[in-house]
Amino acid sequence: MKILIFGVGGVGGYLGSKLETTDLDISYVARGKRFDFLKKNGLLVNSAHENVNIKKIKVFKKIPEKERYDIIISTVKLYDFDNFICEIKSKIVEGSVILPFQNGVYSEQKIIGEFGEKNCYGAVAQISAYVDEKQSIIHKGKLATFFVGHLENTFTNKLEFFSETCRSVGLDLLYKKNIQEKIWEKFIFLSAYSGITTLTKKPIGEIFETKSLKEDFINAMLETYNLSQFFNVKFRINPVDYWLSKIKNMPYDMTSSMYIDFKNKKKLELRWLSGFIVEQSERFGTSCIVHKKILDGIESK
Repeated sequence: MKILIFGVGGVGGYLGSKLETTDLDISYVARGKRFDFLKKNGLLVNSAHENVNIKKIKVFKKIPEKERYDIIISTVKLYDFDNFICEIKSKIVEGSVILPFQNGVYSEQKIIGEFGEKNCYGAVAQISAYVDEKQSIIHKGKLATFFVGHLENTFTNKLEFFSETCRSVGLDLLYKKNIQEKIWEKFIFLSAYSGITTLTKKPIGEIFETKSLKEDFINAMLETYNLSQFFNVKFRINPVDYWLSKIKNMPYDMTSSMYIDFKNKKKLELRWLSGFIVEQSERFGTSCIVHKKILDGIESK
């Protein structure tokens, strides 16, 4: 089975470091200095689970011509997702399972529009990982769980085999029937987490020590949860309560990749996170006070 990982940042690199220990044929696409580093040094991952240095990997600047992949994993930022779609559309589509590990809900809708509902899969990464200034992947905390599935709950032998292979090497990647639940569950947390950490420049531990910031964080999650009801998403348990129980065990100094991008003066996913929530809340006529504060506050800086 041939796997392509498009984007070798925190998520893509972590996944790749695990998949390299399988019999799967793994290739990567990276750009600029990230490509140069990976070509010369391979993958470097510093994690509470283990530190990994895979010195030789198959990395390309663009998708090789006439190659076909069983599974294409996209971990690019949301602002690069349309370019990713253009590249795979011009080279590979038929027979490939596309797994978009993007934040928010945009990427799945984009795939439906380009390739149709039968080719639309969802993917969720629950991990705090980023590339530091030395080009090493830093995995914060112990959480590293991934979910994949078809948006129409269609069973796929190829994806099930991939999931089983991942678990055989200790990669916690699960095939999920109701993947929409997991996509929105993460979005509820991530939209608040990225927004509040970036707006306040504080880690999650300090945010939850401060009453007003904790209230903003919870209300931001509630705003996204309320919005999910207009998209007919069904949850087995209250996702806000679920995340509040999880946050208690998160590292005090944990912060979002969006805040790291903000500090490094890079592009932000703000428009696809809080911006999306503000836009859709206005569309459906529901309250969105905190995400509007996040959006306006970060854009003004």
